[in-house]
Amino acid sequence: MEQLQTFLPLILMFVVIYFMMIRPQQKKQKLEKEFEKELKVGDKIITKSGIHGRIAELANDTVVIETMAGKLKLERSAISLELSQKLNAPAKV
Repeated sequence: MEQLQTFLPLILMFVVIYFMMIRPQQKKQKLEKEFEKELKVGDKIITKSGIHGRIAELANDTVVIETMAGKLKLERSAISLELSQKLNAPAKV
């Protein structure tokens, strides 16, 4: 019983860390993977580096986006979920 009391704070710290840090990160990664799979030609997107464009072509791991400056080939993971959702969200009045 005494051993349990000595390890209880460590166990509680691990549980708190899991629910406050690890689990939300896993949920975010899952949402980003789903977003990458649902991309289609014609979608307006913003990359994580801030480049705005429209998807022109899709491949397994890459996308070609059309910008005002021309076409760029990027990895799917370079597309920002949060910024692209804000761009495509209906305007609030």
